[in-house]
Amino acid sequence: MENIIPRRIYDFLKAYPPFSLLPDDLLLQISQRVLVQYYKPRQEIFHQGDQPGTHIFIVREGAVQLYRETESEEFLVEQCDEGDVFGIRPMLAEEAYALTARAAEETLLYAINIEGFRKVMEAHPQVAFYLASNYAAGVGQKYKTANPSQLFLDRSDRTIENFALMEVQSLERSKAPVTCPPQTTIQEAALIMSAKEVGSIIVVNPSDHPVGIMTDKDLRHKVATGKMKLNAPISDIMSSPVITMPSSVTVADVQMEMVKNRINHICLTEDGTIGSRVVGVLSEHDLMVMQGNNPAILIREIRRCKAVEALRDIRDRAEQLLKKYIFQEVSIAFISTVMTEINDEIIVRCIELAEADLASEGQQHPGAKYCWLALGSEGRGEQLLRTDQDNALVFEDVPEDAYERTKNYYLDFAGRVTRLLNEVGFEYCPADMMASNPSWCLSLSEWKQQFSTWIHKPEPKAVMFCTIFFDFRPIHGDRSLSSALTTHIFEALDDQEIFLVYLGKNALQNPPPLTFFRNFVVESSGAHKDEFDIKARAMMPLADAARLLVLHARVGMINNTFRRFERLAELEPQNRELYEQAADAYEILMRYRALQGLKKQNSGRYFNPSDLTKMERINLRNCFRPIKELQSLLNTRFRLALLS
Repeated sequence: MENIIPRRIYDFLKAYPPFSLLPDDLLLQISQRVLVQYYKPRQEIFHQGDQPGTHIFIVREGAVQLYRETESEEFLVEQCDEGDVFGIRPMLAEEAYALTARAAEETLLYAINIEGFRKVMEAHPQVAFYLASNYAAGVGQKYKTANPSQLFLDRSDRTIENFALMEVQSLERSKAPVTCPPQTTIQEAALIMSAKEVGSIIVVNPSDHPVGIMTDKDLRHKVATGKMKLNAPISDIMSSPVITMPSSVTVADVQMEMVKNRINHICLTEDGTIGSRVVGVLSEHDLMVMQGNNPAILIREIRRCKAVEALRDIRDRAEQLLKKYIFQEVSIAFISTVMTEINDEIIVRCIELAEADLASEGQQHPGAKYCWLALGSEGRGEQLLRTDQDNALVFEDVPEDAYERTKNYYLDFAGRVTRLLNEVGFEYCPADMMASNPSWCLSLSEWKQQFSTWIHKPEPKAVMFCTIFFDFRPIHGDRSLSSALTTHIFEALDDQEIFLVYLGKNALQNPPPLTFFRNFVVESSGAHKDEFDIKARAMMPLADAARLLVLHARVGMINNTFRRFERLAELEPQNRELYEQAADAYEILMRYRALQGLKKQNSGRYFNPSDLTKMERINLRNCFRPIKELQSLLNTRFRLALLS
């Protein structure tokens, strides 16, 4: 008969990291050697300064409190509850116990003998990395090769099987066919292709059955070379017969047909034969676009868009690309770069569409140059999901008599751009921090004055504005206007260093996001009561600290939070480890927020801590660790206690 106790131990351990990372057969062997220990309330498990024991511990039931003792008193450092591992540091660092462990209530522990466990760690580096990064500060570098992007993904999430392969899916739609009769001249057909911005035209009979096709390639090889006259009928140049397929065909089928016939276009008909009506046409380029797995393709499509509906569709596809990247464990640095490029191109296209609308209505351009600025998360290049807009506009200084006309033009223009972005899916900013607001559509001199006012009179509202506007990044227009603003800010800071102190005080408004007993600090009221705000509680404290520190170091043109920390690590070798930890933490938080948003079809900002798995709770708690150290550094460097 199977030994019931080891099996129960196995069932428990496999639910908690790092044991959940082990193969089943190995975990069962470990379970057979586990000791079950009972402790009364206040009973000591090990004492600070004791030599390392022979076991590590995992809480089965109850709770264990860890204390640091001094000559006069003791401090509660941490509380471990069900599933938590403790007593691991001495085994990894070969040091005496740094804390005293004591049962907080009646407690049942599983004690695992460390003899042989080091071999388990060597054979399974993901276990070693987990233990080192969670319980033995300073020794994690040995296991740095483990992939931190896997922190929140189950094994099933990491398989490509979660994504239906486009190659075997039926094509749901194709480009509307552009057609003409056989008697159409080559020049007339070329003009139609140019007007419709297509690379081919299907020649049809009176019943709309395909009889031939002319492509850009035909025009290049047969007309531009002088072989055919422009006034010749298209029937003289078209390729015939046409290769046809039904609209229910798959991408793989179309690709194979193109390869087999050495062609770049396929005509789709009602029944797949030349004896039925044309319903669509597919080019090799169209297939690449439909696959949607190439950012360059998405960006090219954005630049060709004529309507906002198409932009929204592309942004939807970009979100699917984001999902694939997240689940395939692509680095967050690469993901944020790709999504920022796509977002920027969408913004630029909306700007171009707005400019075209104004021109078509006969509104005269004032002549003054401008620059469109992204603020907030988009300004930092961190907007993976569609959230609300944060933007501004700066236009060059103009004579007084031209100011009102220039301002009104750009306000009208900005309103059109923000409306188009809203239609794409970027919601309006609830606080109206958008270029369509007269307060944020200013001349260069006005912006300089605005920043000077905020810096020299750092009232709470001014400091709050700075945390948003200091992350500005030029998106479109004359970038020298943006550079002039950056230069002005640094010049203004040179004679007003006290402003950084107020900015530092603001950075401490969000304390470390854990309660005394390692519970998540949740919202106490409102629509998100009892939910955790990952943006305000965890990400913004890191972003605020990075912004303040690069301003203090006079580092410009680096807006991204984790890249700011990477630069700070270069500038301050003595704080390199802290900054690197902060950069890693921010990347992980970005990944987790994106993952939550994709799963819940929202911004991913709020979630209920009770919905987290044990692994997720521990990994997120580890991301919070640098926040307290960073805030302590800010407190000391900027003497923030003086403002209390």
